Order: sequence, then structure tokens, then C-alpha cells
Amino acid sequence: MTGVSTIVMIAYDGSEDSRRAVKYAGKFLNRADDTVQAVVVTAWESTIHQASRVSAMSGVMSPGGAEPDYHVVEDAQHAAALKTNRGGVELARAVGLTTTGELVEVASTVWAALVAAAETANADVIVTGSRGETGLKALLHSSTSEHVLKHCKRPVLIVPSGCTDIVE
Repeated sequence: MTGVSTIVMIAYDGSEDSRRAVKYAGKFLNRADDTVQAVVVTAWESTIHQASRVSAMSGVMSPGGAEPDYHVVEDAQHAAALKTNRGGVELARAVGLTTTGELVEVASTVWAALVAAAETANADVIVTGSRGETGLKALLHSSTSEHVLKHCKRPVLIVPSGCTDIVE
């Protein structure tokens, strides 16, 4: 690599929408001079955090007592996120991007974790897919890509679900 001048952060969750976003990043943001570094980022939430959030939402308190050492026990969510991220890195490399992968743990929301990751990486642009939900589904499921766009102080390339897929 001759020297990285552009850092492209690609949000990747393994969905068809995120796969399409990787392909568009490869088509529009790749340069022949090899100065683009793509970072494929997968946000994940630990099993214990998910259980705590669901418990809090339901009003059920978890029983007290000694907590297991979660550093010793491999978290199934972490393992799944790592596998997903590796798939995103492979896809990014297949479309010609010089790429690394990174997992970011979700402390509150996925969009906040992605915005923080972009800040940490000093990304020049964030690429994300969008599921394009409308109506009641859009009201019930907040849009991660929309929140990233509204809260990030960096350019964001959103590839909507209605875009045609790029032929590999």
C-alpha cells in the first residue's frame, strides 16, 4: 500500500442490504492507486447485555448473586458477529477493496456504536445499507442508517434496498 489517504468504514451485518452496500463501495470508492483503506465494521451486543435489556423492558428483575466471569465464557453473539464480519471482509476484498475487519460492541444502540467507530477510525466516509421499511414497520423499527446520517459528522453513503444489485 502506497499510503492510505481515504478511510471508508462499511457497516456490515450480513444482510443482503449490507452486502449490496459493500458492492457499491467497491464500485464507487475504490481507486487504482491503492490509497483507500476499507474497514468493515460489525456491531454486536453481548448475550448478557441483550438479556439485561430484555429483562429491563419486561419489568422483570434478574436475581442477584455472583455473576459468572464473562471473559472466560465465549459469548455466542461475539462468535456470530466475528463470523459475519469475516464474511464482509471477504466480500470487500472480492470487490477490490483493501480491507480490515472490526467488531464494535453495542452499549446502547447500533447506530451510536457505528458513529463512535467512525470517529475512532477517523473515517472519511461511512457506507451502510438501508432496509427501506415504510409505514408501520418503519415506525416500529428505527432506521440505523437514518440515525447514523443524522448523528454523524461525516459523509454517509446509504445504499437503499431498492437499488439494483451490482453484478459480481
